[in-house]
Amino acid sequence: CNPNNPTSSQIDRQSMRIILDTCKEKGIFVMVDETYVEFSEKADEITSIPLTNYYNNISVWKDWWKGFHEPFHRITFENGEKRKSRDMYTMKMAKKVCEDWASILINDKTFVKVDDEYSEKFIVGDTDNGGVFGSNNFWDQANDLMEKMMYSGTCAVVIRLKNAVVSSDGRLLPSPDAWIDLNYLEADRIIVLSSDNGIITEAAFCSDICTKGSNKLYLEIHRLEKGEYVIENHIFGIKDKSLLSEEPLPDGVARIMHTGSDKPWFTICKPAIVNPINGNNGMGCAVFAGAIDNLKGVDLAYNNLNSDFWLGQKKVFLNKNMLEDMSGDKKVAPDEVNQQLFYYIGETMDDGTGKSMVQEHNPDLRVADNTAGIQAQLDYLSFKVGFGTKHYQFNAGSIVTATQYTGDKQDLIQNAHKNFIKVESFLHGLVKTLLWIGHSFIDAQVKEDAHISIVFDQSPLVDENAERQRDKDDVTAGLMQKWEYRVKWYGESEEEAKARLADGEPTDDELMGFEDGEE
Repeated sequence: CNPNNPTSSQIDRQSMRIILDTCKEKGIFVMVDETYVEFSEKADEITSIPLTNYYNNISVWKDWWKGFHEPFHRITFENGEKRKSRDMYTMKMAKKVCEDWASILINDKTFVKVDDEYSEKFIVGDTDNGGVFGSNNFWDQANDLMEKMMYSGTCAVVIRLKNAVVSSDGRLLPSPDAWIDLNYLEADRIIVLSSDNGIITEAAFCSDICTKGSNKLYLEIHRLEKGEYVIENHIFGIKDKSLLSEEPLPDGVARIMHTGSDKPWFTICKPAIVNPINGNNGMGCAVFAGAIDNLKGVDLAYNNLNSDFWLGQKKVFLNKNMLEDMSGDKKVAPDEVNQQLFYYIGETMDDGTGKSMVQEHNPDLRVADNTAGIQAQLDYLSFKVGFGTKHYQFNAGSIVTATQYTGDKQDLIQNAHKNFIKVESFLHGLVKTLLWIGHSFIDAQVKEDAHISIVFDQSPLVDENAERQRDKDDVTAGLMQKWEYRVKWYGESEEEAKARLADGEPTDDELMGFEDGEE
């Protein structure tokens, strides 16, 4: 009850959000009784009604991402004898859309460049498998996280400092033995506590952990207090989807940690789409949130195609005088083709009507019409999720010209660059915080104010080889500086590129990055 009767105690919406998100995560049903809410002086601040849309929408998006939304995909029908149900055939295109966006935004060609060599090694190591990113399998996890962001509307990377040294008053102290752990979460694990102008400033994060076969819930609360972020940690035991009592924290994890900085130890990323849902508190919306009808259209068309195959098998209709079910006059629908039926036939084949006792029916499968219908629905869906109308081709095989290819890509290119802005800010903020934590608590040689640049893979959007050649021609013609070429294609800073060129006039192969004769 909120407010409670008779104590009149109240739970504010932020606290209720934590309770509801935690219970939803564990499948626990919650009923909130607000019978006396109108008697509260803070009714607008404690009512949970604004939270319902948030939960409902994420739940619906997750259903579509998984490929089965029961209110739509469960078909109920009558077979002449009783009510039956079956699941609709589905192409699961919501997941495909999210996968494709994830492969564009972060892939194996995406990388982070830091202008200080020692600091870069701290982040990415000597190879792609080193540093903070390598120890946390970052690039694989980040690609997965982009897919989850596209379906749930929001994702987060939460930074944990393991084996940290904490003073008696909860302040973090430098220690070379401390190390950084990254946690990757989608929207239904993020509980917004405060947001300002669409930017989440305080939040709680729920994640599952398993210790020696025991499932637990890890709750981290990040609050901004007096100009510094304070992190509060809790662990709860989980059994049979029920929340148990709080348990002691593992060694090296403090209950309260004062970070000593106004830099949040989490980074949030959202698709480049304005969330139209009221009460979103800075959370984003799924990339297909405005295309649910189009997802339905695709699955209706695909279901029709498969249903034609299912129903299109030859049927033989027998005069009822020829049939006698062994179990006793049971009526069987003609489409129940999986049943093996055995009948007794009477002594005579003539029922006096002169009609044929046996008739065949061979349905038309309508493959061409159904295929065209699926393609039309895919074109609508592709357009609504930002790919343009030709991204998904059900009928592959025709050859398109370069001009047509570029024209069809315009929507994708524009929307991809909008999302690159979001992801770049997300990665930049993450690396900036990691450098500060590294300098402050692990290794003072890490340069906290090093320049950071993010390089994305543009090949899914443009013909990269052709663009490289154009830039090389511009260098030859004097329209582009050699250092500008290196900055663009290799992620070097202006100073690095000029210093590299100052070592000697490069050959064309060296300019293009083919060092030591490598091709």
